[in-house]
Amino acid sequence: MKTERKEENAIVIDVLPMGYMSEQRQAYKREPIVQAVGVDQFKLLELIPKQGADIQIYDRVYIGDAEREKVERVKRRIGYEDLTATAKLELPFVVEQIVGENEQRFVEFFNKSVSITPKFHMLHLLPGIGKKLLWEVLEQREKKPFESFADISGRIRSLPHPSRMIISRILREIEDPDEKYHVFTSR
Repeated sequence: MKTERKEENAIVIDVLPMGYMSEQRQAYKREPIVQAVGVDQFKLLELIPKQGADIQIYDRVYIGDAEREKVERVKRRIGYEDLTATAKLELPFVVEQIVGENEQRFVEFFNKSVSITPKFHMLHLLPGIGKKLLWEVLEQREKKPFESFADISGRIRSLPHPSRMIISRILREIEDPDEKYHVFTSR
């Protein structure tokens, strides 16, 4: 089981300068809210910005334990159902950005994934990977570890977009709280 680690950085997926409109409190009493997704574990977070901080969608903000430039505090962790409509629309683009910026980390998944049970491999969790494709990936990585997404798609013709498979899996783990296996996200 993974140990619970804190996110150090997050990417903003929505900014609510007047807080949630559904709150019963008067507008001047509501605090501004920022919805963000963590860069390492894809945790969905609700942040309170520092007063006067200019935060926009797609901004990367530091949320670790040291001095924070734009974020006062992490208010709470939220679920997919708590996201605003805007945040839900922006989430796939931000996940794609994170996967692109951390390509080597996700290529290593193809290189180092193992069997979960005698009949079920971690690669089966990616959409579109069945037995035939699984064996092709295992044979190719045995010959030589994959170096990039382009290397994967070049050596395995039936996998033209390995990054999209990773992105789809991450979104599934984020959107479905009952998902049994969390490979890329933290519960």
